[in-house]
Amino acid sequence: MRTKADMLNELKVMLYDALLAKTRGVTYPRLARAHGYVDGYMKALLDSGIASNQELLDLVAEARTTVDGPAIAQTSPSSNAEVAA
Repeated sequence: MRTKADMLNELKVMLYDALLAKTRGVTYPRLARAHGYVDGYMKALLDSGIASNQELLDLVAEARTTVDGPAIAQTSPSSNAEVAA
C-alpha cells in the first residue's frame, strides 16, 4: 500500500509535467490529457479523504511558483514614465 507522502509526491510530479508541458507549448490534446490526469488524481485523493482541499491548493501553488515564478511581480516605474493626474 502506498503512503500519503508517496501519493502527494506522485501528484507533484504530474503537476510539474502538466505545467512544463504548457510552458513548452505542447499540442492542446496532449495538454488536456495531462490536466485530466491531474484533475482525476486530485479528485481521488479528495474523495478518499487522503488529502484535504487546502493541502492540494498548497501543492498546486508551490508547483506553479516553481514553474512560472511568483503570481505577482513587483515592478518599479521607469525613469521616463509619466505620472497620471
